[in-house]
Amino acid sequence: MVAAFALVACGGTSSGGGTATKYVVGVSNTLTGNGWREEMICSIKAQAKASGVVSKVIVANRTTDAAGQIADIRNLISSGANVIVINPSDRDALNSVIKQATDKGIVVVAVDQAVSEPSAYVISNDQVAYGKLGADWLAKKLGGKGSIIEMRGINGVPADTDRHQGLTAALANYPNLKVVKETFTNWSLDPAAQQMKDIFSSGIKFDGVWTSGIDATVVDQFQSSNKPFVPIVGADNNKFVKQLATLKDKGLSGAAVTNPPPVGGAGLAVGLAALQKTHSYEHVIHLTPQVWDNTTADGTTQLSKTFDDSLDPYYSVAFDVKPYTTYTKQDLISCQGPS
Repeated sequence: MVAAFALVACGGTSSGGGTATKYVVGVSNTLTGNGWREEMICSIKAQAKASGVVSKVIVANRTTDAAGQIADIRNLISSGANVIVINPSDRDALNSVIKQATDKGIVVVAVDQAVSEPSAYVISNDQVAYGKLGADWLAKKLGGKGSIIEMRGINGVPADTDRHQGLTAALANYPNLKVVKETFTNWSLDPAAQQMKDIFSSGIKFDGVWTSGIDATVVDQFQSSNKPFVPIVGADNNKFVKQLATLKDKGLSGAAVTNPPPVGGAGLAVGLAALQKTHSYEHVIHLTPQVWDNTTADGTTQLSKTFDDSLDPYYSVAFDVKPYTTYTKQDLISCQGPS
């Protein structure tokens, strides 16, 4: 667990004269050095600014575990947060501190991954479907037989567990398709790159790679190792989307399963609506992922028109989640909270 605690306030003054209520937003993120999480935080800042009702955003942003996240959430409670948006490190371990917050009237929204505390709102991609859709595409691409590598995320976190569940369910329909190697990348570039190098060095025979969103790094390793491509499944990360759109002629076939980081901004919109009682949302909201592959005309068109050289290569190409988010693409890129 990293001992350092980053507590950063963006903006900070409430509106004068008592003419409008201004809220304090807390954010708890437990994985740094990851473009997806960075974009998630930027979407929260952008939505806070666009809402016009937030005075400041306090971000607890460090790589840590459930115990560290509990401490961070307690600090956010003490800092006067009215809404806390969390990307949870554990499905159940945060329940007590979430309940402490909601008992004080603080709205807690878990994004990207689920928690089991019923007083919290949850808005996330359907992560079981994410795993299932990508695995099913890969199985069909391989004709229902062969060997694949499964490159997972962080062991034990809800999204990884759910995606693995979806993959396992999909592969149950293809008894002649086996996972010959499973890794945990921690959703980090360097470990994923080293794992691919080790797999190449080991001589393991495989016909495809399913990744939990560490896709472009895998493609990079095929290229730097001068290995022929096999079908690769990943997420709608900007660099991978571009690779699928531009490397088809070099033998790359693959599919991107959508997983929008602006679910963070959507979570804040849900939290503010609950706080202001302007809209009643279900406590659990699932977004439905899509598959964009470079083996069909529709998929190739979607990939070609979606990658964006103005975005960070490790951001997702998704910049909003309608109808929840109301900021612009430039707001997201600017990554500025209210001022």
